[in-house]
Amino acid sequence: MSISTHQARPGDGTKDPRQQRKESRRAIISSYLGSTVEFYDFLLYAAAASLVFPVLFFGELEPGVGLMLSYLTLAAGYVARPVGGLLFGHYGDKVGRKLVLFITLMVMGVVSVVIGLLPTYETIGVAAPITLVVLRVIQGLAVGGEWAGATLLAMEHSSKKSKGFGASIAVAGGPSGAVLATMVLGLFSLLPEEQFMSWGWRIPFLLSAILVIIGLYMRYSVTESPEFEAAKAAEEAKPEGASHTGVPLVRLFRESSSSISLGVLAGLAPLFMQSMLATFGLTYAVSIGHSRSDALLMLTLSSVLHIFTIPLMAALSDRYGRRPVMLVGALIGCIMVWPMFALISHGSPWLLLLGFIIGNPLIQAVMYGPMGAFISEKFTTRTRYTGLSLTYQLTTVLGAGFTPLIAQTLLGLGGGGTNTQYVAMLFCGLCLVSAIGVYWSRETAPGRSAQPVSLAKVPGSLS
Repeated sequence: MSISTHQARPGDGTKDPRQQRKESRRAIISSYLGSTVEFYDFLLYAAAASLVFPVLFFGELEPGVGLMLSYLTLAAGYVARPVGGLLFGHYGDKVGRKLVLFITLMVMGVVSVVIGLLPTYETIGVAAPITLVVLRVIQGLAVGGEWAGATLLAMEHSSKKSKGFGASIAVAGGPSGAVLATMVLGLFSLLPEEQFMSWGWRIPFLLSAILVIIGLYMRYSVTESPEFEAAKAAEEAKPEGASHTGVPLVRLFRESSSSISLGVLAGLAPLFMQSMLATFGLTYAVSIGHSRSDALLMLTLSSVLHIFTIPLMAALSDRYGRRPVMLVGALIGCIMVWPMFALISHGSPWLLLLGFIIGNPLIQAVMYGPMGAFISEKFTTRTRYTGLSLTYQLTTVLGAGFTPLIAQTLLGLGGGGTNTQYVAMLFCGLCLVSAIGVYWSRETAPGRSAQPVSLAKVPGSLS
């Protein structure tokens, strides 16, 4: 089976508006479904890293040490993501979005099935955690190319006035994958402890094979990005000897290096919050007395709402601009993180739910919803996949990759228990950093400047 990336180009007379709208809907739905499958696999690992892997793969160590090492395997996947972003971003800018997205989804599915079949430390000794780390790195490489590609495929098929909303539908695949992962893992966690730790945790990983087949079918049926096809045609039409695109990464740093820096700063706070609730928040809730099944259920319910608030905030950014919405989000985050932790620390499961709702559907979504379009619009079409991948994945390493380790350490510095003030203070600081990155960026929403900002032109900048 071959995957053609060539499609009829916009303006060549082969498509009417109705057909273009149909292809736009198909691309957006395909990006959403594929992204959901990818993040189901990725976040399933995050949940298992909190609840399962410390016992089965690091069980010979002290519980606290085993949990820390399990979190390090989680971080290994985040560290691999920028490499995957560069690798898949390069080919996404050279040969097209569609083929690359097909490959990332296939790799992700295979890795998850292998994790579901992996023997534990008790069976194969130290080879078990080593293999787990290798698989996690491969998984991170695939996700590194997924987020940007899915976001771009949806955004570049959308109309000019709805690009933020279109991009956000793919972004909403993140919490959708979280819902699937926590629902399935939560269902199997209802098994008796011995059965869950013996075989119950494996089934959710193996079930990803079914989801991947569906996702691959959807990816195969979608057309290539019309903006990419148009840019590629313009490049190919240049006379011999004229300047061509060359290596996307080289061109990216030559034209838009400051845009990468600003994009990374802008994304630190929302990605920290997302990672913190999916890992540390879950472990913390269980440690203070909530049952594992209650914590997973409340996280799942909050993620359902998160699916809808992400595109809502993106739609607001289409109307009012990316910067105003994201700046308001940073302010909300700095204020609301304190009641969020207070609610999570309470013994009531319904207050735990409210705390999770404040965290992701409110705080995180306001900053995260417009982010796909906010970063993408900083780059030209032929460097956009590389630029978005590199920017976003660098942000995941800095803002999310070591979040559970940092949060757990700060909790210990505060004396343990329910003293989360240092974690909240860190998040407030990250909100300030993100606000600076957004403030220094030029507005990119429709009807306003879409050119990348240069730090050299910003008064008081370091360049």
